Parts: sequence; C-alpha cells; structure tokens
Amino acid sequence: VAAVEQGRVIYSNIRKTVYFLLSCNFAEVAIIFGAILVGWPAPLTAIQLLWLNLLTDGAPALALGLEKAEPDVMNRRPRSPRERIINREMAIGIAFQAFALTAVVLGVYAWGIYGKGAMHDDAMTIAFAMLVLAEFPVAYAVRSENVPLLRIGLFSNRSMQFAVLLAAAMLMLVLYVPGLQKAFDTVTLEGWMWEIIAPLIFVPALVVEAQKLVRARLRRRKAQPA
Repeated sequence: VAAVEQGRVIYSNIRKTVYFLLSCNFAEVAIIFGAILVGWPAPLTAIQLLWLNLLTDGAPALALGLEKAEPDVMNRRPRSPRERIINREMAIGIAFQAFALTAVVLGVYAWGIYGKGAMHDDAMTIAFAMLVLAEFPVAYAVRSENVPLLRIGLFSNRSMQFAVLLAAAMLMLVLYVPGLQKAFDTVTLEGWMWEIIAPLIFVPALVVEAQKLVRARLRRRKAQPA
C-alpha cells in the first residue's frame, strides 16, 4: 500500500511539473508570436527568456517535484496504463493557462506603450516583471490538479517557499542593480509600473483554481445516478 501511494505521488508530481513548465513555455512563445502578429517590437529579449527558463521556471518546477501526497491520493481510481502523462484534461489546462499568461503580459505591455506612452525599454521591463511575478502564484496553484490551494495550505511545501523567494530576490536584483539592468535590458521598475502589474499578478493562478472547480463539478455530475 505504501509503495502504491508513493508511486501515485511521484506520478502526480511529474504531471504537475510538466503542466507548469509547458504552460509557462508555451506562454513565452505565444507572447513573442502575438507581438509579431500585431506588429509590436518583441516584449522580451533572448537573455530575458533564458532567465525565465533557467530560474523563474526551473526553481519552482524542482519544488513541485518535492510536493507531498495530496489528501485524496489513495481515493482515486487506478489510472489506465495506456494513459499519457499529457492527457486531454491536462492539454486543455495548459492551453488555458498559457492563454492567461500571454493575455496579461501582452496587456500590460500594450498599456505601457499606448496607455502610458512609455518608452520601449520601460514597457519591456513591465512585461518581463509581469511574466516572472505571475508565474509564482501559478506555481502554487498547480501544486494540485484537483484540490484547491487553500485546502492544501500555502506554506506546506517549504521547497516552494525557498524557490519563489530566491527567484523573486534575483528578479529584484535584475530590476534595480545598474550593472544587471544593462545585461538584462531592464530599467528601474517605478511606482506607476507596479500599479499596472500588481492587479494582474494573480489572474493566471485564478484561472487554475477556476479549472479545478469546473472539473470537480463535472465529476460530481458524472457520479450522480441517471
């Protein structure tokens, strides 16, 4: 029984890691592609994308691999050996999540340029910070595919706290240390920029939580006798 439980935990954590990495990476591709389609300059540079993949995506993904067993892990029906890791349900979730991240990043980028009349470097910094910061709540939300985050507990995975704090601290260095600003094509994030970013940071994570609620409702309907 213990071996079955551990096997389910490992498989579940692999799915969470894949979900997080693919949704974030697809969003990064879609952000560049979307900007090209509408004729905007690239919102992210190559060095910023490298930073996102190595640190912002990498550290939380490792923490997801250390997630503990979910409350209902032994109450689930056995999965089919033929079922793929990326099944239909996960593919839909990745698509919604990538769209949410893309929408908020391109939204703040466009608002920076056209709403505030900011320079391209300012708007690019806003987009970069928005994507980095929005991925942190998503990393927390995908700690379970079915259980709401508040039920799991915000601080039950210590590795996630360390990963997010490390990535956030490194982001602050990139945004406020002059030498790193030059290397990563960023500028100092001023107050009006935070006003644009702050209200939207949690939108992609809320999309994840909404998907959990929808899936739970659909499962209850299927379980009800005809």
